[in-house]
Amino acid sequence: MVQKYEWSLFILRVVLGITFFIHGLAKFQMGLGNVAGWFESMGLMGFLGYAVALIELLGGIALILGFGTQVASALISLVMLGAIFTAKLSAGFMGNGQSAGYELDLALLAMAVALTITGSRLYAMDKMFESVNKEKAAA
Repeated sequence: MVQKYEWSLFILRVVLGITFFIHGLAKFQMGLGNVAGWFESMGLMGFLGYAVALIELLGGIALILGFGTQVASALISLVMLGAIFTAKLSAGFMGNGQSAGYELDLALLAMAVALTITGSRLYAMDKMFESVNKEKAAA
């Protein structure tokens, strides 16, 4: 019988995955050169824009599939910390009327940290690989 917390983690994993997949896809659609330029306009190294776009797109897919959940969510946690401290903190929690605050980023960070700590095995590829490894170890 599946416990309630497993369903909760599944919902967190899939919603977080969809959210980051869409954000990553948007960065690819706007052009990674433009994303790099945007990062540079904030005083960051442009190559970080490429890294963030890849983490968001591939990390989102990984979370949806439940593949490398803890690694993907740890990388997303780093992205969210970066977003909060470089782009959002100065606008305050709720924003300043000109730019968004960091309240959503903080919620997404909390989801990612929870998944980094616990993982999520319900309907996850991680669970499939776990059973294959157990079979190999038993042989």
